[in-house]
Amino acid sequence: MLKTPLCDQLGIDYPIFSVGFGRGAGPELVAAVSNAGGCGVLGATGQPAPYIREQIQRVRKLTDKPFGANVILVNELRPETIGACIEERVRLLVLFWGDPSPYVEHAHRRGVKVFVQVGSVDEARAAAAAGVDAIIAQGMEAGGHVKSTTALSILLPAVVDAVRPVPVLASGGIADGRGLAAALALGAQGVSMGTRFVASAEAFVHSEYKQRVVQSTAEDTVYSADLFDIWWPDAPHRALRNRLVEEWEAAGRPPSGQRPGEGIAIGTITGYDGATIEIPRYASFMTTPAFKGDVEYAPLWAGESVGLVNDVRPAGEIVRDIVREAEEVLAGLVRGRPSGGRGGI
Repeated sequence: MLKTPLCDQLGIDYPIFSVGFGRGAGPELVAAVSNAGGCGVLGATGQPAPYIREQIQRVRKLTDKPFGANVILVNELRPETIGACIEERVRLLVLFWGDPSPYVEHAHRRGVKVFVQVGSVDEARAAAAAGVDAIIAQGMEAGGHVKSTTALSILLPAVVDAVRPVPVLASGGIADGRGLAAALALGAQGVSMGTRFVASAEAFVHSEYKQRVVQSTAEDTVYSADLFDIWWPDAPHRALRNRLVEEWEAAGRPPSGQRPGEGIAIGTITGYDGATIEIPRYASFMTTPAFKGDVEYAPLWAGESVGLVNDVRPAGEIVRDIVREAEEVLAGLVRGRPSGGRGGI
């Protein structure tokens, strides 16, 4: 019942995609999602080509299932990274925050499908015109960097109508089978989920960060256009409220250059090459176990779906439970008795 035409095109069992949330979405998470019948997506932004090739090969040692790689175009300072993903023939390349058109033909020649995440109908139309294979409609409920200013329930059907017959995936505010069922009912052919998989056993994410996701509600998330803007300015985002956010709010949400503690280092992170990088307060980065510092001053990217995330579990179990719950919900609708679900995965 859950299999959509996009599943057949990609050779996957279920229309569940994990988000390539930077370095946190490593080979173990990708393989676990794909092995469970979904499609894992490797975080590849900013990684040098030799390193991303190694990461892709690590995924292939862990699974023989299809998987993808994600690159944020505006932050991609190494053009060869996208080339490495394409040359390694990942099943799909997921692009965000930029123009996909320079990469579509090259990817297609190598048999790689191109997905683009968008935040508006106009951006979706432009992506479809560029020849992409699928579009991810991101609602403003999403965590991390957010292009949309519209709720997913409004944006998704509008994008589906605007780009038909190009397949559309839903992203933002989805963490369980009820969300998947709702997205399918609104015309999506799948869902792209980040926050739920941050709280997975395989995610390369700081343990305190995972626990904060589990403990938080939607009201604990903060949307801002200019909070964590060092290294990535002018990019609205959503993260969990922590001590840094509270101090910034207490100061009246001042702009960049006037924020409390600006310029102070909050810790260090080990780079891909083993070098130690100092992290300034208000920096935009993924808080992984490689970060040595106080997570109360680090960005804890998360969407409003934290209210539906109640535990840290293996990613394969997460996929299987989402599938089971979505099937129950859809079967209940067919019988005329909607299922209430489990109250969160």
